[in-house]
Amino acid sequence: MTWTYQGTVIEELPEECVGYVYIITCIPTGRKYIGKKLAKFSKITYKTIKLKNGTKKRKRIKGKIDSDWKEYWGSSPNLQADIEQLGKENFTREILYYCGSKAETSYVEAREQFERRVLESDDYYNGIINCRIHGSHIRKK
Repeated sequence: MTWTYQGTVIEELPEECVGYVYIITCIPTGRKYIGKKLAKFSKITYKTIKLKNGTKKRKRIKGKIDSDWKEYWGSSPNLQADIEQLGKENFTREILYYCGSKAETSYVEAREQFERRVLESDDYYNGIINCRIHGSHIRKK
């Protein structure tokens, strides 16, 4: 199964996209899951550098690698169990919002979860709303 955004199949994320908020829907039951996914992961590698005095020093290099977003199916254990039991073909994956920062991604996910009242209904797989977002990271936009 592929990801869609506003009815269009998504093969690659936009360049400015840091993460996205999505909904996964079980077609037979209509049960849904609201979540977020980052487009890239931070990766730290080490490189050994030989100094002029003959000693060696390890240099830490930060980089980014693509996340597993194309194969991602959410983090809910109940959702994972249904996917295993019913098969991926019985689920749709839709991107609701592209986000330009990690803080925005966390904020939009929590906002969607609260607006949809995901914890108050058995219509959603979500079992927890977890967020910690500093307002200055949102107001910068």
